[in-house]
Amino acid sequence: MNIDTVFENNKNWIAERLSTDSDYFKKMGQGQKPELLYIGCSDSRVTAEELMGAEPGEVFVHRNIANMVISIDLNAMSVINYAVDHLKVKQIVVCGHYACGGVQAAMESADLGILNPWLRNIRDVYRIHRAELNAIEDNTEKYDRLVELNVKEQCVNLIKTAAVQKAFRERGLKVHGWVFDIHTGKLIDLKIDFEGYLKDIMEIYHLD
Repeated sequence: MNIDTVFENNKNWIAERLSTDSDYFKKMGQGQKPELLYIGCSDSRVTAEELMGAEPGEVFVHRNIANMVISIDLNAMSVINYAVDHLKVKQIVVCGHYACGGVQAAMESADLGILNPWLRNIRDVYRIHRAELNAIEDNTEKYDRLVELNVKEQCVNLIKTAAVQKAFRERGLKVHGWVFDIHTGKLIDLKIDFEGYLKDIMEIYHLD
């Protein structure tokens, strides 16, 4: 896709929207009130709105390499706090995907420069779950399972934040973990035990 194609596609998209609703962009300009915060991977094959069938304004989106939620990442933390405290989203989803290049890169011993400290967080997930992962002989299955476990750990990282804890107490906000199967197009709900994780970590991570 080249730049000229992008602008031509934009013109066609505008015409299509206006053909069904002449006030489409007027309504869009009035603000947003999404119910869902989606934290996903930057992979070009995994587009948040398209895989969920969502329209503009329905989902607040944050994407980075391997859908990480890192406490010192001011970008991610700003998105989370804005979505939770100001937009008042009701649900947060962390969505990973199979065949994730970030997860695979984290398992390689190569020096990847500036990516090293980022990928170290995924290696920490492997370290936490190494007994289970080392028992899996097939590398593809091992990477897929690490994708799932990484989603779980990023959900736990979300639960550690004051914004999420407060929103859960005040209005029942929930955190979900999903995986997108890039080979079939299916979204898989990992059925994260949100309240169980919350209860488990509150002794250490409870924030008023």
